[in-house]
Amino acid sequence: MTPKLAVLNSVESFNDPHPSIKQRLADGKALRKVISFAVQGTYTPPKHRIDPITILENQEKTRIASLVPIRYERMMASAFAFYRGGAAIMAQDLANQPTTNITVQLCGDMHVSNFGLFGTAEHRLIFGINDFDETLPGSWEWDIKRLVASAVIACESLGGDKKTSKAIVDHISSEYQKRMAQYAQMPYLELAQQFIGEKDVRRHFSPKHQKELDVYLRGAKGHGNIQVLQSLTSLVGKNRKIINKPPLIEHLAKNAKNAYGVPLASLIDKALLHYASILLTDRRTLFKRYFLKDFARKVVGVGSVGTNCMVLYFEGVSVNDPLFLQYKEAQKSVLTPYLGESIYKDMGRRVVSGQRLLQGAPDIFLGYGSMKYDLHHTQGFYLRQLRDMKGGIAVGAGGVTLENFPDYAKLFGWALALGHARSGDAAMISGYCGTSGEFKDAMYSFAKSYAKQNAADYDQFCKAIKIGRLTIPKKGASQ
Repeated sequence: MTPKLAVLNSVESFNDPHPSIKQRLADGKALRKVISFAVQGTYTPPKHRIDPITILENQEKTRIASLVPIRYERMMASAFAFYRGGAAIMAQDLANQPTTNITVQLCGDMHVSNFGLFGTAEHRLIFGINDFDETLPGSWEWDIKRLVASAVIACESLGGDKKTSKAIVDHISSEYQKRMAQYAQMPYLELAQQFIGEKDVRRHFSPKHQKELDVYLRGAKGHGNIQVLQSLTSLVGKNRKIINKPPLIEHLAKNAKNAYGVPLASLIDKALLHYASILLTDRRTLFKRYFLKDFARKVVGVGSVGTNCMVLYFEGVSVNDPLFLQYKEAQKSVLTPYLGESIYKDMGRRVVSGQRLLQGAPDIFLGYGSMKYDLHHTQGFYLRQLRDMKGGIAVGAGGVTLENFPDYAKLFGWALALGHARSGDAAMISGYCGTSGEFKDAMYSFAKSYAKQNAADYDQFCKAIKIGRLTIPKKGASQ
């Protein structure tokens, strides 16, 4: 039996293979009679919902066992942290909700901490979506519903009330509507060249928040390879080495082998050769001028903890010409059981292709490859620069606060609309969303309901840790 594939169809119409903007807007609007805003605003749990603990336990099977407790410890920090690590839990819930089936390249793990600043190939600072491990084609509602639900959960974690959380969701939803209407009328080439630049970010922040924005922008601009060299390495004899901070950053044994008995150092060499062969000629030539000096396993994020992630340290002309790349294992998207298999056999290629579609300006060393363990076992991965003009957004002090959340919320809605418009049919989505407040109300209704589901799941998760079904590190062990 041929498996179902998740395929991207970017311009669609009910009747016309080459539809006009007017026709596509009308087609989108007509879908409201099929899937109303009231239906979009209703969260309906699956009849045979798999409990969240079972889903997490199933994910354990493909993760490094010694690191899984760190993942649970991070998820236990708050209901929002749990939500961030629970993309697989929400995937089954989203699969149970009616959709318009207007296909875009989904981020797959859309939430308010999955945005940030990054540098383009020309070192322009732009704002956009930040993580693409779960990317897969699917209906646009999956992303925006996960985003607005995260906004309510994050707002509650900061002590915000219902009025505040509704205002934040309204900002996200209305900006999504506004930008999608703009992109619906835009020539394709012009749309491909659209970015949210530093000036755009500044215009979206109120005057009283400009100073803290300055700090954020300076921080992103200060994230370069030299800064990483100073913070992540130390001099060992005549050479610089990555500093061990077990279990979060640690070198593996010199003769370490993977589960199939293959020496890890040999795998890294072969993986880099494969990665280099796929880069564009100019970037491959540049990459080959750098030599691998050191590598170490690194625990990152919340959702990725337990997958194989590494930091690779290269040198070019001298120690003052460092390059740091982040290696991330790429598994199947958590959306796959519901939306179908990726058209790419290599999961690293799936992630990189999705990032290029959604982000539009990835760093020059973004690429993918695979590690061939033996005749039957291959692991896909992708590489990107560790920190090159990158600035993520935390929820809490120094990041998103109750005071500046509305400023950020507009940027979240804008960035998501831009990613969806790049890969999908902006006119059909705009025709469906319209300009009225009904769409905003529907998104808040869904978000509010799902926040309750997440709270119940989080409570169940904490109880599973308390009774020992799931384990976290002993106090101080993961610091």
